[in-house]
Amino acid sequence: MNLHKSVLRKGGITIALLLLVACASTKNESRIIADFNPDWNFKLGDYPTAIQVDFEANDWRTLDLPHDWSIEGTFSKDHPTKPRQGALPAGIGWYRKSFTLPESAKNKSIAIEFDGVFCNSEVWINGHYLGKRPFGYISFSYDLTKYLNFGNQKNYIAVKVDNDAQPSSRWYTGSGIYRNVRLVTTDKLHVAHWGTVVTTPEVSKEKATVDYSVSIQNDSDFSKEFKVVTNILDANNRSVARLESIEKIDANAILEKGQKFEVNNPKLWDTDNPNLYKVVTKIYEKSTLIDDYETPLGFRYFAFDAEKGFSLNGVPTKIYGVCLHHDNGALGAVANYHAIKRKLTIMKEMGVNAIRMAHNPPSLEMLQLCDEMGFIVQDEVFDVWKKKKVTNDYHKYWDEWHKRDLEDFIKRDRNHPSIMMWSIGNEIREQFDSTGIAITKELAQIVKSLDKTRPVTSALTENVPEKNFIYQSGALDLLGFNYKHADYATFPERFKGQKIIASESVSALETRGHYDMPTDSIRFWPIKHDAPFDGNADLTVTAYDNIASYWGTTHEENWKAAKKYDFIAGTFVWTGFDYIGEPDPYPYPARSSYFGIVDLAGFPKDVYYMYQSEWSNKTVLHLLPHWNWKQGQLIDVWAYYNNADEVELFLNGKSLGSKAKQGDELHIAWKVPFEAGTLKAISRKEGKMVKETEIHTAGEATKIDLKSDKTSIKNDGYDLAYVTVSLQDKDGNYVPTADNLINFKVSGGAKIVGVDNGYQASLEPFIADYRKLYNGKCVVILQSNKKAENITLEATTAGNINLGTLSIKVE
Repeated sequence: MNLHKSVLRKGGITIALLLLVACASTKNESRIIADFNPDWNFKLGDYPTAIQVDFEANDWRTLDLPHDWSIEGTFSKDHPTKPRQGALPAGIGWYRKSFTLPESAKNKSIAIEFDGVFCNSEVWINGHYLGKRPFGYISFSYDLTKYLNFGNQKNYIAVKVDNDAQPSSRWYTGSGIYRNVRLVTTDKLHVAHWGTVVTTPEVSKEKATVDYSVSIQNDSDFSKEFKVVTNILDANNRSVARLESIEKIDANAILEKGQKFEVNNPKLWDTDNPNLYKVVTKIYEKSTLIDDYETPLGFRYFAFDAEKGFSLNGVPTKIYGVCLHHDNGALGAVANYHAIKRKLTIMKEMGVNAIRMAHNPPSLEMLQLCDEMGFIVQDEVFDVWKKKKVTNDYHKYWDEWHKRDLEDFIKRDRNHPSIMMWSIGNEIREQFDSTGIAITKELAQIVKSLDKTRPVTSALTENVPEKNFIYQSGALDLLGFNYKHADYATFPERFKGQKIIASESVSALETRGHYDMPTDSIRFWPIKHDAPFDGNADLTVTAYDNIASYWGTTHEENWKAAKKYDFIAGTFVWTGFDYIGEPDPYPYPARSSYFGIVDLAGFPKDVYYMYQSEWSNKTVLHLLPHWNWKQGQLIDVWAYYNNADEVELFLNGKSLGSKAKQGDELHIAWKVPFEAGTLKAISRKEGKMVKETEIHTAGEATKIDLKSDKTSIKNDGYDLAYVTVSLQDKDGNYVPTADNLINFKVSGGAKIVGVDNGYQASLEPFIADYRKLYNGKCVVILQSNKKAENITLEATTAGNINLGTLSIKVE
């Protein structure tokens, strides 16, 4: 398949029309990748007869993929998913779609590609069974060719999705065909599915060598002679290297063709300048183009060192990483390019340069964006091997499926330049017994058989060598350790000569915009895993960075340790964003995590600015908390800053003194009796002002403020606009304590597809036209509805508060 053309979607075009247009333009058209997301029928429940061609689905919903039915449900502690999986419904659901193909497609090869279905998917075409894939995160393809009808006769595809056996995971998975689907039409002679491998064995600023292998598949009953033309193109589509050859292939065979290139003066890929190239392979029969296939390429070289840590293109580089789950907040598991780009943009602004995919294969869009935006990726495949973590997780399918799933994972992802580590597991229980030795060796061998250019790692929790059997296998190239910051100093002696990364760290707990005082000590909570809940009655946690889970530590303490030692290649913070499920250790109605640096709605918590001050080149001066309190209340004021020697704090024009970070401190603090007005901070370097920040006491709310992250969206059925909703007083001050219920009305070319406020214990639905503000904010997500009309959003609330209106153009 032509992966990267397929990722950017086009909506609302039928498959038949796409094929007819292509046939009208050329006698033997090359590869056609058709968006197969629109116009499916769906119904919850089990309908075995839905595989039949004459099945009537008149009472089924019509919807577009990707789709997650769990996110549409209501929260309940009685759902078998339980709060650790998000307290949302799961179950069984069926999808059906009808489509036609022109007579001219009869001599083609036609396949359907699913990027991910959670879980236990089974697929039929025109009543013929195609197969089952239990693993909900894996991508897969089926050849439809021999079962298809052409002309006016319809085709019927049916997909059963069975996520009924719960719990199936330790966090929210979603349910359904939650990633994209394509119909791929090629000539009988074509590049095979995931049929290219590109590596760069030698890279410098002056010259790079490229090894390229392409698997060419002949589905016809005749041998063929053909021409292969391969071009390496730069970002401006200029050829920088080219080869062509005449080849022969037998009937119903696959030919592997290797090619070597040299590229002079390549532009290197790094996290600041993610320069991308592509390898374009074209197949010609006589003079007719019959296939056109693109493979991403980035020129970069990297190394992990037991003493010096990580380097990229010869430059020592600390990995500033976060772990990210696959859900997209109020959209649930739905893989939307624009939602993922927003998430990664927020991380990039913080200074993040690396993403660990937690804890299973990510979407294609995630990897495409990491390539384009400049993120180092630790690509991870399994959270569980043979030993289960929850009753119905992947351990049930391990023996039959792990080899194929791992192979497909590597084949799909190995050409992405952003990927620099393969992780074969997270906190795997086999590390504690001798079975871990053989399994680790097997998995590492599978990876190496398909890609020898990247290290194999696993996220470990046991750092006593003689107790860790995954380590004892000797099969890991890179040791990943979770939550061991206090022991870093001992690692060079414990693991002599080993390369080490902090694969998971922190697990601090915070609720955006909530502040408990005093902040004089760090609390690890609960001290024991089964300790009774003794936190805030409303299930909030202070946003000051001083509360962590008992297995972790605070953000500041972890980063102090990680940056101290060069041999620690970097850290992956748990997590960049809050995610649905795993509210540990908080009880229901908590139903999403507290670990994120950014909340579920996409609003940064205060510690975001600590990282920004340490990880980015931006000049930072951030004050917390807000400035709406009771008269005389003693308030802990913190400041995160950089690029300055000191910070002076003022309250209503009166100086409260200057302070500077001492030793390895990452923030400074004052205790200030509250009085209404203006709290101002000025940072200075060598006596000169660097930055000024003010916080104002807000008065009574008078209007709703709406701010969109986009001024226009595309009319494609996929594009999103995220609108931040808040209240302002008469002077335009943001009201940080507002909790008003906001009602929304949208007209024109968009629909509301999600609402959220980031509060981890809110039981309001994610799909609604209303939402309460939480600590002053909520978000409403608008998606193109394919109407060519400009969008108007109205927001209203009770009381004497002016409505908010917002216009967004549709392109």
